[in-house]
Amino acid sequence: MGYNGPVILVLDFGAQYSKLIARRVRECGVYSIILPYNTPLEKIKKLNLAGVIFSGGPASVHQPGAPLPDKEVFQLGVPILGICYGTQLLAQMLGGKVEPAQYKEYGVASLNHNSNSTLLKGVSSPTQVWMSHGDQVSQLPPGFSALGSTENCPYAVIGNEEKKFYGVQFHPEVVHTPEGSVIISNFVHKICGVNTPWTMENFISHSINKIKEIVKGEKVLCALSGGVDSSVTAVLIHKAIGNNLHCVFVDNGLLRKGEPEMVERVFRNHFHINLHCVDAKKRFLTALKGVTDPEQKRKIIGNLFIEIFEEEAKRLGNFSFLAQGTLYPDVIESISATGGPSSTIKSHHNVGG
Repeated sequence: MGYNGPVILVLDFGAQYSKLIARRVRECGVYSIILPYNTPLEKIKKLNLAGVIFSGGPASVHQPGAPLPDKEVFQLGVPILGICYGTQLLAQMLGGKVEPAQYKEYGVASLNHNSNSTLLKGVSSPTQVWMSHGDQVSQLPPGFSALGSTENCPYAVIGNEEKKFYGVQFHPEVVHTPEGSVIISNFVHKICGVNTPWTMENFISHSINKIKEIVKGEKVLCALSGGVDSSVTAVLIHKAIGNNLHCVFVDNGLLRKGEPEMVERVFRNHFHINLHCVDAKKRFLTALKGVTDPEQKRKIIGNLFIEIFEEEAKRLGNFSFLAQGTLYPDVIESISATGGPSSTIKSHHNVGG
């Protein structure tokens, strides 16, 4: 939010590891964001784009309705790195071939390379990598060369050095690829050329300024649980707009002992934030009585939270904005193929109920 420096965009094709990719980029001191693979190109062009990473995903490029980016993404003039499925779609869309691997892989493999590619600078040969795939590139697109291989995957690393398009069949973002951080650092620093350091301090100051710019003196209602997500959101907004922020804390009867009192003490007495506490224990426990299915419980909890926030908003007056803090993992785990490419792991009450 509010950051105008160079950005590495992670296009999400349904990978549960997309958040890890973005984290690894940020650990390199470079700002990154995650957007769905089908984000309109016009929105992408508004970013100060330094490079794009295609995530992995559960799909096959051969299946009907396989997630594909706008083909014009290759005309943006920035480097692209494909990871796993991202490598396969990059190869196929640029004229190569992808076929089922002779052996499906899930686990550790040994990568060998003897190229002078910038992507692999400082990476040992052999080096351990983590594979998780059923398909793989069987024929390179025009202009590409093989940069690294494993016993089962002759095109484990591919690249078009002139266009700065690269692909790795393994997952450099996971700890099971010990030198994966070197590969990601090479991509963002040496290939994308990002030398402007980004830190969380930058993010905080830019976020506060952006909140001021968006809210413009209006009132904001914030759903506050006391957890990290909503607490950070509340404090950032309070720094930006002060008493125009009103937080609602709902005691659902499922909290740890003493937690409601701690939330009140911290946010009222320490941060001096307008806090409205709602005792809804009876409503939640009544609604959950006899329900044993975890997913159904989460849906009930989410829907009740929404009802209560709507009631509180009407009671407290007119609000122009609703604030909510949600981590990338919660969003990724909650969205199914109908609302995004990821397979649903479980619903979260703070992701739309």
